[in-house]
Amino acid sequence: MTGPILIAGLIPFLVGYLLGSIPFGLLITRLAGAGDLRAIGSGNIGATNVLRTGRKGLAALTLLADALKGTVAVALFLSQGTDIAVIAGLGAFVGHLFPVWLKFKGGKGIAVYVGVLLAISLTGVAIFAVVWLSAAALFRFSSLAALLATAAVPPTLWILGNPSNFTCGILALMTLLAWIMHRPNIVRLISGSESKIGQKG
Repeated sequence: MTGPILIAGLIPFLVGYLLGSIPFGLLITRLAGAGDLRAIGSGNIGATNVLRTGRKGLAALTLLADALKGTVAVALFLSQGTDIAVIAGLGAFVGHLFPVWLKFKGGKGIAVYVGVLLAISLTGVAIFAVVWLSAAALFRFSSLAALLATAAVPPTLWILGNPSNFTCGILALMTLLAWIMHRPNIVRLISGSESKIGQKG
């Protein structure tokens, strides 16, 4: 069963990858005259680093655009079933992490992750939001909140039995990739040097 799905998902994955590779954070900051995002803060192209420019509006716009990459990628292929569509979402997620246009150096994928969830499971979005908000309030670390939220979604959806095991497996793979991309944050969390929400510098 999995083999035919993966074969059928090849084109959706590639379409999703190309969509996910669009570096909205870099494009938005350049168009707004905020300079090269890769030379600011962590050099990451995601919304968190855009926020380091001091332009909250640009960060919000980047967050929305990155999330929509995941949502649109999935929506384009939903007529073929959720399992095929979520492969397109995985493509968008991988494209954001490793964009071909930027020598495969991209963002960490949390906004795209949520965008994929938005298209396939509102329950998943609710789980993510509850865990993220709770962890952020308790620990004041955005990175930790994101890690815990991504870790909570796949097993909880699997226990609830919706969506399919295949889709939950793809979400688990996305979670693993998100954790890998957050390795520097995890090191800083362990060492106690990670910046808290609202903390400058």
